[in-house]
Order: sequence, then structure tokens, then C-alpha cells
Amino acid sequence: MKIKIAWIGKTKEPALQALTEEYLQRISRYVAVEGIALRDEAALLETSGRASSARSSAGNSSSAKHRKAAGGVKSTLVLMDARGKEFSSEQFAQFLGDYQDRNPLPLVLAVGGADGFSEETRATAQFTISLGKMTLAHELARVVLLEQVYRAFTILKGHPYHCGH
Repeated sequence: MKIKIAWIGKTKEPALQALTEEYLQRISRYVAVEGIALRDEAALLETSGRASSARSSAGNSSSAKHRKAAGGVKSTLVLMDARGKEFSSEQFAQFLGDYQDRNPLPLVLAVGGADGFSEETRATAQFTISLGKMTLAHELARVVLLEQVYRAFTILKGHPYHCGH
């Protein structure tokens, strides 16, 4: 299984960039993972293999983990959106575990920009998940998502991280 964590926009806060890199490293112990900073929704749709003729490309980043994604490769697109389905950490772990067992396509977990996602992008996604009812800054939402992905894999592997928090 390969997971791509995609976000729209550049990271402005060094502390958030450091947390992003820390959680990508932690997740990589359990599954192939890639962090991708994208310019806009068209680039997201291209990255997830959903755009028919999108010409935007992935944004550049100094980190090797933030490589330009190859467009056109099919994947399953999951949007983080307040209108999506809410999961407990255990339910999210089950979602990822079931996906890992049943689907060979890469999983793209996407956090939108400050204004969220357009209706077109929402209609394209296979799943929409909410990180909760509270509004989060999009950069912080990314860190929350990364932590929950890490937590999910520790739950699936029986690691004590989840029980200790």
C-alpha cells in the first residue's frame, strides 16, 4: 500500500513543516508514504489520476519526501472536509486496514487550502472524511491528519502509542 498525503498551498510555519516531516517519517515505518505540496485543486486531481486534462503540476519542495507526483496514475482520493464522515481513531484505523487489505491503488488523503474544496473536487473523491466538527486552519489540519494516520497504523500493529495517549 502507498499513501500520499497531499495538501494545497505552501507551508508558512517552520514548526508545522517540522511536524509534517516528523510524522511522515513515523508513518514510513509502517507503509510507503509521500507528502505532496500542491499548487491548486487541478494539481490534486492530476496527482490522483482524476483530471482529464489538468495541466497543473505538484509544487516543489526541498524535502525528498515532497517529490513531484507522476500525473495520470489512478488512485483513491479521500478529501478531508468538515462535511465528511467522522471516525474515531479506531474506526479510521479500520478504514485504513480494510483499504490496505482490499485495494492495490495508492490512497491520496488530501487537505484543501484555506477555502476548502470546490464542489467539482468533492464530486470526484471516492471518500470524504471529517477531522471533527471544529474548524482547523488548513496547515494544522494536515498535521492532525498525519498524526491520525500514524496513530491508525500503531493501532493496527498493536503498538502502545494509542493506549498511552
